[in-house]
Amino acid sequence: MSDRKPYRHRFPLSVIRYALWLYHRFPLSQRDVQELLHERGIQVSHETLRQWNIKFAPLLTEDLRQREPRRGSRWHLDEMCVVIGGIKHWLWRAVDEYGAVLDIHLQQHRDTDAAKSFFIRLLGEYDVPEVIHTDKLWSYGAAIRGIPVLHTVEHVQVVSSARCNNLVEQSHRSTRQQERSQVGFKRRRRTQEFLALHARVTNLDHYSRTTVPAVIRRRNQSTAQLRWREAMQQAA
Repeated sequence: MSDRKPYRHRFPLSVIRYALWLYHRFPLSQRDVQELLHERGIQVSHETLRQWNIKFAPLLTEDLRQREPRRGSRWHLDEMCVVIGGIKHWLWRAVDEYGAVLDIHLQQHRDTDAAKSFFIRLLGEYDVPEVIHTDKLWSYGAAIRGIPVLHTVEHVQVVSSARCNNLVEQSHRSTRQQERSQVGFKRRRRTQEFLALHARVTNLDHYSRTTVPAVIRRRNQSTAQLRWREAMQQAA
């Protein structure tokens, strides 16, 4: 693959790809990424990194979503509180039975309308699931009853600390790490774009972190790197 320069960009695609991967894969600030690039002899400002994220993040998120393999049919849903610019928001998250993130959605409310909006968003991308695991928030049940295609889906309500819902609880941890590294989130739209791409990048490396044989783990890592390069090439 040729290492071309995107239109009106000073750095080649490999540098942009590497910078964005660092920023979204690990809990690093843009100034941290700037220092890592400086160590490699690449002089780039944190403002340039910010502009790269604004331009490429939405395109990468959509392309990576289309390249993901078929997801499981058991959904685990949960929501967490996130403060953005001093205003409380709720980050709704859904993962499958393997821990891969299906989707995330920032909303200002934690009620039936918000839950229903999230379900409709999920059904627009994935098939109707076999089982839905949620906590005991009553809004989930009300939203499921309000969507006809979900009437036949088994709804399992569990406490947040229950083992069967630990998948989505553990998935929240990376968001908290990113929140601390950025000293809080500032804007809702940018936060949604950042966390959406962060979830897709985490999915790329998901199976390489599980306890599978080394040969399969290396193959999965190579596949993940290939998907990231292809997505970056397409976005540019």
